[in-house]
Amino acid sequence: MTFRKPFKAVPIKLGEYQLAKERRARRRSLFVAVGLLAGAGVVGGLVGAGLVGLPSIGVPTLDDRVSGCTATDGDTIRCGNERIRLVGIDAPELPGHCREGRKCMPGDPFAATNSLRAAIANGVHIERITRDRYGRIIAAVSNNNGDLSCMQLRKGHAVYVSRWDNDDGVARTCPDQVRAS
Repeated sequence: MTFRKPFKAVPIKLGEYQLAKERRARRRSLFVAVGLLAGAGVVGGLVGAGLVGLPSIGVPTLDDRVSGCTATDGDTIRCGNERIRLVGIDAPELPGHCREGRKCMPGDPFAATNSLRAAIANGVHIERITRDRYGRIIAAVSNNNGDLSCMQLRKGHAVYVSRWDNDDGVARTCPDQVRAS
């Protein structure tokens, strides 16, 4: 049995018409790519400047009523995969949750948690502000009766912490409870 040499490919010489057609196609794809990048840059600049808002996908906005949340403790709730910390307050920690070396707020952590659990039972509105160093979302959370940070302060289940109050939102919303705590 004899083996034959593999087929040797011979380059095909393209005519002027075919070469011009390929150049035009490359030029068109380059213009499309540059156009898409420029358009994305313009939209990104407008969104970054706050002139245009993009709809969030899967993340509730202020206008959304979020239900199914659970209270983790007196100042933190969990809605789906999000851990949300109420802005401007500190509530007593549940047993075993106070880190060593930290001065945790005294009080009844179970009463604070139950109070927050009752407040979120019928759904809440969430206005996200920022994230803390633990990855939780810091937010102003309210129900039909008002701001939940203010409610926890009013019931004596939390204390106001001014350095945690972004833009003094809690101090403006419920100044009487802030002064009392």
